[in-house]
Amino acid sequence: MKRKTFLAAALIGAAAAAHLPAQAQSAVDFPHKPVTLFTAFAPGSGPDATLRLVADKLGRLWNQRVMVENRPGGGGFIAMEAARRTAADGYTLLQLDSDHLGAVPHLYKQRGAAAVGAFEPVASIFRTTFLVAVGTDSKLKTMTDLIAAARAEPGRVTYGSWGVGSPGHLGAELLEDLTGIRMQHVPFREVSQLYPAVGSGDVAWSLGTLPSSSGAYKAGKLRYIAVAATKRLPQMPDVPTAQEAGAPAGFDVNAFVVLVAPKGLPAPVRAKINADMGRVLADPEIRARFDTFAFEPISWSPEEIARAAEAKSRVYEGLVKKANISLE
Repeated sequence: MKRKTFLAAALIGAAAAAHLPAQAQSAVDFPHKPVTLFTAFAPGSGPDATLRLVADKLGRLWNQRVMVENRPGGGGFIAMEAARRTAADGYTLLQLDSDHLGAVPHLYKQRGAAAVGAFEPVASIFRTTFLVAVGTDSKLKTMTDLIAAARAEPGRVTYGSWGVGSPGHLGAELLEDLTGIRMQHVPFREVSQLYPAVGSGDVAWSLGTLPSSSGAYKAGKLRYIAVAATKRLPQMPDVPTAQEAGAPAGFDVNAFVVLVAPKGLPAPVRAKINADMGRVLADPEIRARFDTFAFEPISWSPEEIARAAEAKSRVYEGLVKKANISLE
């Protein structure tokens, strides 16, 4: 009797599944094959390292292989083009940051909006705050010093970044906009070139995340004079916020990193990926590893990601227009 009841229940369940809408069924059995995560970041970078941690946890949760494929360069267009050509079924996702989502459409007016617009947000990964770094022997001790130096000699104080239109560049443009000062931008081809230049005094200062600049900091080449945020970093509790160090309110430079998918992803699949990412990011091991990078795990809904990207876009649009920046 029990066996007949079990078989009947199984048949009823199978019949119910058979009558589920196609999209719902795709969410029920997702994923039933390997998943590929493209990233616009280079191997060994902070976003790449965290994505590999996430991929490992998702693979265990899904009992499927989750592969990371790096497609850096080209302002993110190389990775976007690789992911855009794939089916909107959840088996190919793309890691981008808020610079790709918010700045690229304004920096590359002819093709940027179309490229970014080909994707929809799926799940968030982390948010990171930038610090203001100077050389260890620099006379600049506070943001007040930096602003005063730039005001005394307009266009003479230099700052470095890892490229035109990067958060390091646009963050400095934000400081100029808030204070009315003018400085000279010195873009570098690689992050690895930037912080040694700051440490040697070739450029006066730069913005940087903890992972990207910590090598030079630990080597005694850099000193952090402020955190470009409204609160101090737990990893650097003695470094004041920018406002505490003399910068105006509003000098807040941060970035967030998310997963997107080609437009048309079935809503149930998107919801499942988002929920599973939330589970992964709540894992104590993941949180501990992210903490070493000073990355804050964030579990946003797709709607929250879209709103955050739109807010970034408004800020970047104003800065790009005022500074007349174009990468086309």
